Amino acid sequence: MSVLAWDRVSLSIGGKSVLDGVSLRAAPGEVLGIVGPNGAGKTALLRCAAGLADGHRGTIRLADEDLRTMPVALRARRVAYLPQSRDVAWPLTVADTVALGRLPHQGNVGAAVDAAAVDLALSRVGLAARARRRLDTLSGGELALVLLARALAVEAPVLLLDEPCAALDPRHQLTAMTLFRSLAADGACVCLVLHDLALAARFCDRVAVLDKGRLVVAGPPDVALDDATLSRVYGIVAARSRRDGATCLVPWTLAPSHAAGIGECP
Repeated sequence: MSVLAWDRVSLSIGGKSVLDGVSLRAAPGEVLGIVGPNGAGKTALLRCAAGLADGHRGTIRLADEDLRTMPVALRARRVAYLPQSRDVAWPLTVADTVALGRLPHQGNVGAAVDAAAVDLALSRVGLAARARRRLDTLSGGELALVLLARALAVEAPVLLLDEPCAALDPRHQLTAMTLFRSLAADGACVCLVLHDLALAARFCDRVAVLDKGRLVVAGPPDVALDDATLSRVYGIVAARSRRDGATCLVPWTLAPSHAAGIGECP
């Protein structure tokens, strides 16, 4: 079972502390939401686990194996990463772009297996009919789905997805979050950076709240996103209700003691 565990992970960039002693676990079969204000360290946490942040202190383990010493090719098969950036350099076709997710398996499986993985990933994000389209003809939301499909095509047991719903319309957000729950039900460990607290509250099994590089709380959504935490970390008050057994949470107003302007720190 591929439990992903950050143990007292710290990271500094340009002399500034980005992560400060974060310890967190993500288990197979669960969707872990990682939330927090801008600059809280969410992206850095995923990048450390993906092996893309040099110089971090502490240990990150996957199934009790230190990711720092794991062979790069093996780590690429076990951990799939979707970056926050949606930049693409070449006008490849949708199918060719998604096929890049199969590179970690090169030489280990046959072409038919690779093709089936690409087809499945495209089907999961609803882009099978656009397989031959060029990237430069797509909308921003369609491009976001292509890059998500590329990560899914790796078929890794751990998915690190940085703001996967940021460019999607509401229907596709719900479709994507339902897909992540389905992947977790099949045994994947799904870690999502989210800014949408409503999606985190409804779809995540657990939520980890970061602030100023530190882990504030991790637990079920109703615990991690309680009124006190939202006021202290975000400076907001939320409206809440229940529907179909899940929490409906909507950021509603600024907390009275945190009436900051845009760009100011709460």
